[in-house]
Amino acid sequence: MTSAPKSDLLSQLNDTQAQAADHFTGPALVIAGAGSGKTRTLVYRIAHLIQHYGVQPGEILAVTFTNKAAAEMRERASHLVPGATDLWMSTFHSAGVRILRQYGEYIGLKRGFVIYDDDDQLDLLKEIMGSIPGIGPETTPRTIRGILDRAKSNLLTPNDLERGHEPYISGIQREAAAEAYRRYESRKKAQNAIDFGDLITETVRLFREVPGVLDKVQNKAKFIHVDEYQDTNKAQYELTRLLASRDRNLLVVGDPDQSIYKFRGADIQNILDFQKDYPDAKVYMLEHNYRSSASVLKAANKLIENNAERLDKTLKAVKEDGHPVYFHRATDGRSEGDFVAEWLTRLHGEGKGWNDMAILYRTNAQSRQLEESLRRVQIPAKIVGGVGFYDRREIRDVLAYARLAINPDDDVALRRIIGRPKRGIGDTALGKLMDWARENGTSILEACANAEQILERGPQKVVDFAALMQGLSDAAEAHAPGPFLRTVMEASGYLDMLRQEGQEGQVRLENLDELLNAAEEWSQDHEGNIADFLDDAALLSSVDDMRTKVENKATPEEAVTLMTMHNAKGLEFPVVFIVGAEEGLLPSRGALTEGPSGIEEERRLFYVGITRAMDRLFLTAAENRMQYGKTNSAEDSRFLEELEGHFDTVDAYGQVIDYRAKSWKQYRPTVPVRASSAGSVAVKNTSPMTAGMAYRGGEKVRHPKFGEGQVLAVAGTGDKQEVTVHFASAGTKKLLVKFANLSPA
Repeated sequence: MTSAPKSDLLSQLNDTQAQAADHFTGPALVIAGAGSGKTRTLVYRIAHLIQHYGVQPGEILAVTFTNKAAAEMRERASHLVPGATDLWMSTFHSAGVRILRQYGEYIGLKRGFVIYDDDDQLDLLKEIMGSIPGIGPETTPRTIRGILDRAKSNLLTPNDLERGHEPYISGIQREAAAEAYRRYESRKKAQNAIDFGDLITETVRLFREVPGVLDKVQNKAKFIHVDEYQDTNKAQYELTRLLASRDRNLLVVGDPDQSIYKFRGADIQNILDFQKDYPDAKVYMLEHNYRSSASVLKAANKLIENNAERLDKTLKAVKEDGHPVYFHRATDGRSEGDFVAEWLTRLHGEGKGWNDMAILYRTNAQSRQLEESLRRVQIPAKIVGGVGFYDRREIRDVLAYARLAINPDDDVALRRIIGRPKRGIGDTALGKLMDWARENGTSILEACANAEQILERGPQKVVDFAALMQGLSDAAEAHAPGPFLRTVMEASGYLDMLRQEGQEGQVRLENLDELLNAAEEWSQDHEGNIADFLDDAALLSSVDDMRTKVENKATPEEAVTLMTMHNAKGLEFPVVFIVGAEEGLLPSRGALTEGPSGIEEERRLFYVGITRAMDRLFLTAAENRMQYGKTNSAEDSRFLEELEGHFDTVDAYGQVIDYRAKSWKQYRPTVPVRASSAGSVAVKNTSPMTAGMAYRGGEKVRHPKFGEGQVLAVAGTGDKQEVTVHFASAGTKKLLVKFANLSPA
C-alpha cells in the first residue's frame, strides 16, 4: 500500500516525524535524538494506523521500559483516537505477566504463581547457598543473584554458566554458580514462583516450545512498537524478534547515543545491528530538537561525535542560541557545592522556580557535599534515589501476608512474616518445620498445620498461625484488595505491633495507611482481585516510584532536584548543573579499565546529562577531591577537552576567564588562544601531538601513513612513551610517540 497523504493528524508533526508516523507495514527503525519528539511520533503513528489504515486497536502492541511511560502513551493516544483503551501498551515485564498468566500452564506454571522480588530472591539464595561446595562465606547472596540476573538477561542456562558462556563471574567457581542456579530454579518451581527475570525468559521459552501460543499472541500484536530500543538486553531482543517473526510489522524507536544501561544488561548492538537483522527496514532520523537551546546542543553534538559506536546524526536546534554553557573549576568539593548554591540562589532571584533546576552527578556519593551547601543557604532539595514506597519494610511485610494467603506454597513469604509480629516461634522450631516440609515434599505452611506431629514444644502457636493464614486465604477470595489488606493488618496483629513502637511506628502506620489508599485507587482504575494488585505492585520500578527524599520540609514541587545522570534519563529541566567532570568520576574509575567501550558509554552518559538542559547548562570540576578519607589532586575530564570552544570558563564570581589559567594544569600542551565573538575564550589545538601530550586512551589521532585511528592503550613516559593505536585501514599498531608524528583527528 502506498504512503498516505499528510492527514490532519500528520499535519501536526514535522516532515520527518510525519514520514515515520505514516510508516505502514514492514520493519522500521526510528533514530530519535534527545528532545526530538519520539513519544509524540510513536503515539501519532499508532493513532494513524487506526484512523487512516483501519487497524484495530486490539492488534497493536507498544512496549516500553517503565509503567509511567506506558501510561503516558496510552493517555496521549486516548486524546487522538477512540478505542485507545484496547491498545496493548505496557512494559516488557508487564507483557510477560499478561502472557504467562494466560498461557503459563503450557510450560508447567501453575495458576496463582507469585513473582519474587529482590528480597525474596536473596532470602531463597541465602537458604540454599550454605550447602553448595565451592561457595565460601565471602560470597554473598547478592553476588549470586547478580550472576543469575545477568545469565537470565542473556538467556543462559545453568549448563551455559558451567561451560563458561557468562563472562562476568568472579570470586566464585563456575560449577558452584551453576549449582546455585539449578537449586534456585528447583526451589522456585516447588514454591510455584517466578522472579522478575523469568517474566521475559519464561515467555521466550513459552513461545519457542509452544508455537500455537505464539501464534495466538501474534494475533494481538500484529503491529509492534518498541520504545528505547537501545536499552534492550538479549532476552528482550529475542522476545521482540519472536513476536515480530510472522507479520514483521516491527517499528523500533531509540537513540544509540543515549545507550547508558550496559550495567543492567542493555546491548547497544541491538539497535546498531537492526538493519542487519531487517535488511529491508526503513530508517527515519528525528534530528530536530525541541528541548534545548542551540548553545547546549552544539556542546552535545561536539561531545558525542567522538564516539565510534553510533549511527551518525546531528541534533538541530529549534530554539535560538540562548545563554552560553558555563564551566567552573572549583578548589574542592565544598567550594564546588557553594558555587552551585550561589548560582541557584541567583537564578531563583531572577524568577526560576526551585523545581526548574537540577543537579546531576555520576554517583550518589557526590550528593553529600552538595546537600550541605544547599542546606547552609536554605535551598530546598529533593534527592532522587531514596527508598521507594514498595521497598519499605512494613509494606513488604503486609504484602508478604497477602502473597502467602493466595499461594500457600510461598515459603519465602512465610519465612518473612512468621515472626512479624513475634509469636514465640523460634529458629529451632522453624528449622524442624522446614525439614519436615522438605522430607514430605510439601510447603512449610502445610507443616505448620501439622505442627503437633512435628514439634514437642509449643506446637499450638504454630497451629494458630496456620489457622490465621487459612482465614486470610478465605478472606482473599471474598474481599477487594483494600478491605482485604486492612483485614491482614488487623488480624495479623501487625497494627498493634506498630502502635507500640512510638514515633517510628507512627511513621510506618502512615505508610500502611497509604498502602490502603493505593489499593483503593487501584480498584477504581482496574477490575481484579488482590492477586492482580500484587502483580502490579511487583512491577513498579524505582523510576516509576520517583524515590524522593525531600529536605528542609519542602514539597517536591518547591525543591531543586538532585540525581544521578542515569536517573535523569527521560527528564528535562530549564537549568541543569553537571558536577564532578573529572577523570575517575566522569568517566568513572571503572570505565577507565574497560578500554574504548567503557569510555564511550561514559561519554554517552555525559551526553544524556547535557541534553537534559533546556535553557541553561553549568559544568563543574574540582582541583582537589576527597576520596577514601584523603584529599587528592583531581584532573579535568577528557570530555572537557573535547568540548573546548563550546563553553565559557567562569570564576567563583561568574566572570569569564581562560580555561587554562590554572597553573596546576601543566600537563597540557601550549596552544594558541583566540577570543570568540561572544567574549568567551575558545581554544583550538592545531599543533601535532608530541611526546609531552598526556595520552590516556580513547583519543582519536591521525598518522601520516596509516590515517585515522583511536588510542587503545598507553605505556611509558617522556621519550619512551608508547601508544597502541587501532587504525581502520591498517589494524592495530604500537608506536613510539616521539617518532610517530601523530596529530589530532
